[in-house]
Amino acid sequence: MADLSSLRRTALFDAARAAGGRMVPFAGWEMAVQFAGLVLEHQAVRQRCGLFDISHMGVLTLQGDGVKERLQSLVPSDLFRIGPGEACYTVLLNDEGGIRDDLIVYDRGRRPAPTGADTDELVLVINAACADSDTAWIRSQLEPHGITIRDRKGDGVLLALQGPEATARLEALAGESLAGLPRFGHRDLVVQDAPVFVGRTGYTGEDGFELLLERDAGLALWGQLLADGVSPCGLGARDTLRLEAAMHLYGNDMDATTSPLEASLGWLVHLEMPADFIGRAALERQTADGVTRRLVGLKLPGRAIARHGYPVLHNGAMVGEVTSGTWSPTLGEAIALAYVPTAAAKLGTELAVEIRGKAEPATVVRRPFYRRS
Repeated sequence: MADLSSLRRTALFDAARAAGGRMVPFAGWEMAVQFAGLVLEHQAVRQRCGLFDISHMGVLTLQGDGVKERLQSLVPSDLFRIGPGEACYTVLLNDEGGIRDDLIVYDRGRRPAPTGADTDELVLVINAACADSDTAWIRSQLEPHGITIRDRKGDGVLLALQGPEATARLEALAGESLAGLPRFGHRDLVVQDAPVFVGRTGYTGEDGFELLLERDAGLALWGQLLADGVSPCGLGARDTLRLEAAMHLYGNDMDATTSPLEASLGWLVHLEMPADFIGRAALERQTADGVTRRLVGLKLPGRAIARHGYPVLHNGAMVGEVTSGTWSPTLGEAIALAYVPTAAAKLGTELAVEIRGKAEPATVVRRPFYRRS
């Protein structure tokens, strides 16, 4: 059991507990796993709107002329496909092409630097469990080239407002339309007289926003949204929502031993661009030779739930293992992600998952499991 005294707490810890949050250890933090209940929170996001405290995530500001060219050396995605006001999802790689972490890169364009002169600026959102190691590694790679890196969040608040009603809720508070803000777009707003950095991003498969603001303003916004009837949601619903949308969880579905090509994230790898990046040679070899395993989606027709680490069987022999699995509240069936040999990764392949000593049938299916209409 984790030593609770060593866990960090977000600025919203007391507010979350007051709202009925049941707190658990997660990635070095004490976070709410649920409030009214996982299924109720899951359905709130799918049908109406839910609010998550994601202040455990890391947020970095990178500034300096040519900062995008410098960061390009660390990621396999062409960062020049996005411009100011846009963002992209990508991964950090090691020399072997393994995934150090996944992240979102926001292009802020030319912004004032601490010195007063305008310079190029990027904002990165990184995983809580990797925040310290990511920050140290990015600093080691970029600071020698004149890039300034700082913690953008500090003791502030990062919220995720997700669901079909999210746009209307935020528009009502901001007093302006967000119709022109596309998926993965971002802008600065003023909400309740406080500046808010808003990205149309999320981890639920629904439309929604991630909101970064200072501590007191974040506490006030959390309170206002709950008072307006938005459901507070915990880590449990966050996990079932992201799995229905087949969004990867770092440490489960990918890690330093899996490449983007193996993790079915080949769409992030842009080998056609001339830029070099860490891990490029390894990915070029994998592209030429093919990968021996792939991450696939599975559906199980019965009531048994495949969990992380359960063996995956093909013709009675173990060929892989489940990385994430749950009962889908939206679909009413068991779903999972798993690594299997490439030959067994074709849609429709009949496999099995060993659950409590029994081989439960499973079928390779198209991902995501759920896609909003």
